[in-house]
Amino acid sequence: MAKTPNAARRSESSRQAIFAAAAELCAERGYGRLTIEAIASRAGVSKKTIYRWWPSKGAVILELIDEAATADAHHPDTGDLATDLRTQLTAVIGMLTPPHTSVFAGVIAEAQHDPALARDLRERLIEPRIAQFKDRMRRAQQQGQLSPDADLDVALDLLYGPLYHRLAFHLGMPDPAYLDTLIAHALHALTPPAAPDPGSPPGER
Repeated sequence: MAKTPNAARRSESSRQAIFAAAAELCAERGYGRLTIEAIASRAGVSKKTIYRWWPSKGAVILELIDEAATADAHHPDTGDLATDLRTQLTAVIGMLTPPHTSVFAGVIAEAQHDPALARDLRERLIEPRIAQFKDRMRRAQQQGQLSPDADLDVALDLLYGPLYHRLAFHLGMPDPAYLDTLIAHALHALTPPAAPDPGSPPGER
């Protein structure tokens, strides 16, 4: 007797085919020219299948980015803040580097004049990851690796602002040496040097 097809497996296969098609088409045509029809054709599914799971092409792309970021760009906690930031920022850089650039840059650009997409981008992707970043930084404060007075909003801008500046102006992502320098400078700015011991000789203050 033939086995009954596994609907869950078939659905997941279709879902991944849709994500792959959307990413490929973004790279080839840009987000602005992406259509549900093109995604369906490339993925070998019907438009009805896509609309059953997502209301728009923006929703497809946002879920694609969300899934990739969850898998690759989480915040590790090894107890070494600089190392953990390097790991996480390297993952973000990988997601902003070709062939993935067009997906992220396209959605960010489109969100500038699409309020609904901008809201979804902020609420689904940006704000949860800002919260994760701040949680990691607070743990570093509790562990004495970061000043308890460090402004975590400023920390966010110092560490991630350069990446999106480079993305926006096609300056290329930082190489590993530059990334280490960026992290070192940011952490130095966020952790002022300890005040000298009043009892130490002048030359050691």
